[in-house]
Amino acid sequence: MPQTVSVVTRPLRNACALLPVVLLSAACSTTADDLDRAALEAEILEWRDSRRASLMAPTGFLTLAGLFWLDEEITTFGSAPDNDLVFPSAADAHTGRFRLTADGVIMEPRAGVAVFSDDEPVGEILVADDTTENPVMITHRSLAWTVIKRDGRYAVRLRDFEHPALASFPPLQYFPIDPSWRVEGTLERYAEPKRVAASTVIEGLGWNPESPGVAVFEKDGETHRLEAYTSGERLFFVFGDRTNNRETYPAGRFLYTDAPGEDGRIVLDFNRAYSPPCAFNDFSTCPVASPRNRLPIRIPAGELFNRDAYVGATASY
Repeated sequence: MPQTVSVVTRPLRNACALLPVVLLSAACSTTADDLDRAALEAEILEWRDSRRASLMAPTGFLTLAGLFWLDEEITTFGSAPDNDLVFPSAADAHTGRFRLTADGVIMEPRAGVAVFSDDEPVGEILVADDTTENPVMITHRSLAWTVIKRDGRYAVRLRDFEHPALASFPPLQYFPIDPSWRVEGTLERYAEPKRVAASTVIEGLGWNPESPGVAVFEKDGETHRLEAYTSGERLFFVFGDRTNNRETYPAGRFLYTDAPGEDGRIVLDFNRAYSPPCAFNDFSTCPVASPRNRLPIRIPAGELFNRDAYVGATASY
């Protein structure tokens, strides 16, 4: 008769202890650092996916098709060349006009031209700008526009939901994920938040964000400081470093962090540093890194800038 073997099963308290020595190092050498790195990489890869998705969303920066400053009381617009503002061919030849008033920008569509707000047809309307609580977006065929207010001036920001850049935009490029560039720092608060002066990519257009203080962090034995800007419940940084021009966007990069706790501690993860919108189109009003925020070091982490690929993909049409 065949022999039977009785098998006694017990919980495995340490499965690695039962593996041959040859397999032990391969199967059971995962350290806490390895797990932390794997978690960080998964987190950053997820962030990169959401970054690209936000660029390509209907209200992302790849759909921008124009930026028109309103300097006259009356400004006509449409696709015909005799308009003050010439829109893409998707627009009606003479779509309407913008009227600059003390209350803001009023749009008056030409009779018979269908324009919408929140999917409802509209006629004359005050186009609440992006600094108000409820900014208005107007849609017309594949186009949409909003009014932005910058440094006391109004402009019409135009989008095309069928912009060719959506089909041709290449993958974003990044430095390798590096846990050493996830650094802890401290927000040294001012006695009171204050307005600071900064520049933008548009000559003569200023930017005056609120700053709660300065972020201080150490890297490779050196102390560095970055002026922080208030952005809702988070902190926003516009910084430059020695990767600018050759590897990253010349005017600097953006970075967000969670707001600090009572102890002022923050985490600056430069793996999440990214190019500003003006890296992809000519219709943005991006702030540039101030001299106060230009670091004398290379930060080989975060998003790279491929000038030829991006400019080619987002060229005007």
